[in-house]
Amino acid sequence: MDASIKNKNRFLGFVDVYDQARPGMPEYPIEIITKYLNKRADVVVDLGCGSGLSTIVWKNHCNAVIGIEPGDEMFLAASKKADSGISFKKAFAHETGLSGNCADVVICSQSFHWMNPELTLSEVNRILKTGGIFAAVDYDWPPVCKWEAEVAHKQLFYKVSCLEEEYVDLKDRFIRWDKNKHLSHIKDSGYFRHQREIVFANRELCDAKRFINMTLSQSGLQSIIQHKPYLIESALDEYVETIQCLFAGEVMEADFCYRMRLGIK
Repeated sequence: MDASIKNKNRFLGFVDVYDQARPGMPEYPIEIITKYLNKRADVVVDLGCGSGLSTIVWKNHCNAVIGIEPGDEMFLAASKKADSGISFKKAFAHETGLSGNCADVVICSQSFHWMNPELTLSEVNRILKTGGIFAAVDYDWPPVCKWEAEVAHKQLFYKVSCLEEEYVDLKDRFIRWDKNKHLSHIKDSGYFRHQREIVFANRELCDAKRFINMTLSQSGLQSIIQHKPYLIESALDEYVETIQCLFAGEVMEADFCYRMRLGIK
């Protein structure tokens, strides 16, 4: 099966928890991109927009933003967020169907690692205007909150990675590119005259329910839950109990650590 089809199917069955728990795009990268662009963006294209959380934050920061999403369930959830200047198109990132030289900004929020970088950057180059900006924005899991919660998350996903290695049918359900190579892919493409990485953090409120739901919004865990739940039930139950005990009903601040790799065409 083609990588794009595999990765599209990886996000079936948990759109609600994804949409409710995932962080939205912070305004900081929008500010930096606008500063580098040296003007208000006319058209922004958000590749792999998921449920549209990363698309809607561009409202009032550009004249039009188009979210591109191939997955049926994610696209349906995103489409409900359409508004004046905000639209969505069901397509793959490497085959958007958009006109050439149409965008001032093309952005991937927590999605570029699910795309073939060579094919995607070729499409980015086609639709991006000269002087336009491509940016891949990613956050690290888990957010900075309670160190004990971070340890519990690390242990759970160590088990997830071990199960993916052990069971071929789980491992064969996705192809993921290394986030640490995003900048080198941008540089090596030859499409961009300037490239750099920017690191920042964004603070949001978090309670036990949200922390657990953020965990449940991760596709690797969901793949096991959906296809071999008996392999993870015990570890997941223990994790949920641990997080609930650690938060003890408290709402606290959590810092999401971001890395933005960008190129200027």
